[in-house]
Amino acid sequence: MMKGGLAGLMKQAQQMQEKMKVAQEQLAALEVTGQAAGGLVKVTISGKHEMKRIQIEPAAMDDREMLEDLLVTAYAEAFKQVEAANSQVMSGATAGMPMPPGFKLPF
Repeated sequence: MMKGGLAGLMKQAQQMQEKMKVAQEQLAALEVTGQAAGGLVKVTISGKHEMKRIQIEPAAMDDREMLEDLLVTAYAEAFKQVEAANSQVMSGATAGMPMPPGFKLPF
């Protein structure tokens, strides 16, 4: 009886590992764009938080300090979008596997 339970747990762990691999591939291919000031500044990052593109409208270039703030704001918005996608994808990958309370995956 215990042997069967262990085999079942191992099978679940293997399935979760396969799902995690697919989830990581999905996140690696993900690109999201955060924007500030109604789209004057846009920052696109990957699912691994790597900056891919920055778009700045000419109107945002008049004030350097404002532009710096808008870049930070746009990046922060994109970062939050990646984190939300990361949580959603990873929760799908671990669905059905009992996780200890407070356990967070390192992705």
